[in-house]
Amino acid sequence: MNKQQVKCSVESGVATITLDNPPVNVVTLTLSRELGEVLTSLEADDTVRAVILRGAGSKAFCAGSDIKEFLDMMEPGQVVPKKLRRQNEIFFQLEQFPKPTVAAIEGLAYGGGMEIALCCDLIVASESSRLCLPEIKLGVFPSSGGTVRATRRVGAGRAKELMFLGEPIDAQLALAWGLVNRVAASGQAYEVARELCATLVRRPRGALALCKSIINMSFDRPIQEVLEESFKASDKAFSSRECAEGVRAFFAKEPANYDNI
Repeated sequence: MNKQQVKCSVESGVATITLDNPPVNVVTLTLSRELGEVLTSLEADDTVRAVILRGAGSKAFCAGSDIKEFLDMMEPGQVVPKKLRRQNEIFFQLEQFPKPTVAAIEGLAYGGGMEIALCCDLIVASESSRLCLPEIKLGVFPSSGGTVRATRRVGAGRAKELMFLGEPIDAQLALAWGLVNRVAASGQAYEVARELCATLVRRPRGALALCKSIINMSFDRPIQEVLEESFKASDKAFSSRECAEGVRAFFAKEPANYDNI
């Protein structure tokens, strides 16, 4: 029986998805498929309020695509139907996942691994991690959204530096560029991600989902169109039980409790 390449556990409202394809958790067709299946399951699980993605072991979050799979995709018209279309659908599913997602990076986040991390809302990288989009060295480029998502995070100039040179950067430079949100001590990325999620699970889930949806559409739609969508989302938020609880708690001078809403 084949070993699962994506594993999942849930504790205190936080799901942990672990990419587990030793030694460096490379992206395979199987890993992509299993990731999509796990995301579908977690979206339907009301006990889950936030998600952490991490890699098994300490060598890598994910060191990119399995190059062995390329050998069957190098003729014209092959790579999109055999790999890219479905992989992009799953990565888009992660980006649009309605609950907050946090990538916890230890070791290498290269190529497709970096593209997975870029789909997450927040990224925590340990100080010993290395982040890279090295596809150019194979004569290709990031084809599962990395070109777009890296550019949206850090701007065109820095995205071009990442992709044109294909050289790794350390966590501190990634933080300075805005590529990651937090730098953790070596070996502590997952613990810092859990601390972030401990806050996120106390936030109102409906408002978080609405906020995320408006942010995600802000890059590729006219501002007036996004504002109109924001009005609809705000009307839904203001008339929600979450808002009622938040206002009640404000006047009572006590923390709001969104656990059962």
